[in-house]
Amino acid sequence: MAAGLVLIPTYNERENVELIIRAVLSLPKDFHILIIDDGSPDGTGNIVRGLLGEFAGRLFLEERAGKQGLGTAYIFGFRWALARGYAYVFEMDADFSHNPQDLLRLHEACAVQGYDLAIGSRYSDGVNVVNWPMSRVLMSYFASKYVRAITGMPIHDATAGFKCYAAPVLRAIDLSKIHFVGYAFQIEMKWLAYCLKFRVKEVPIIFTDRTRGQSKMSSGIFKEALFGVIQMKLSSWVHPPRRLPTS
Repeated sequence: MAAGLVLIPTYNERENVELIIRAVLSLPKDFHILIIDDGSPDGTGNIVRGLLGEFAGRLFLEERAGKQGLGTAYIFGFRWALARGYAYVFEMDADFSHNPQDLLRLHEACAVQGYDLAIGSRYSDGVNVVNWPMSRVLMSYFASKYVRAITGMPIHDATAGFKCYAAPVLRAIDLSKIHFVGYAFQIEMKWLAYCLKFRVKEVPIIFTDRTRGQSKMSSGIFKEALFGVIQMKLSSWVHPPRRLPTS
């Protein structure tokens, strides 16, 4: 049985996509990968398509029309994974900011140690970020402090995008009611897992900024997170999150 499905959304990642696929599929566990490409004009999808035969049964590609947002890509991937019975589902960037070797540690936290959600955390053990300008480090670090202060979540890296979910977490969350599509999506998913009393562990990682391709970060992403956190907290008072019934 596969160790889990690694979801990698892509948009214009032709410089990274083959390298990240080979790095993940060379790990000493049977990970599978789903690339969710939002119509990359640089041919990212074509590169992945050319690798499907080599990695048949382990590498999958879903192509969507146009750039639809990080959150919708992951929700698409969650549903895809649950429909195919994967026990563990990972979120990962294509640009090597997340070290593929750390997938093994996230998997161990859930599959061996029994946690429901494992977060690859930049800030649970100091500040472990490489190659970011100081302004961006400070913005990210204090954004997580802000989220923690507003929500009360005992999570140091609230905006982290490197995670492992045990399938019951994704089945319990009503994915049709996720509000955010940018990086606030990462906060919202952690918030719902926390509200629903799932066991969460932060696994310290070293985050290294991309060396190839263009960053997708923008000021709008941070604005969504800034105001979205307050909206999310207030909404939870009126409509407390509840687990979906399981059959």
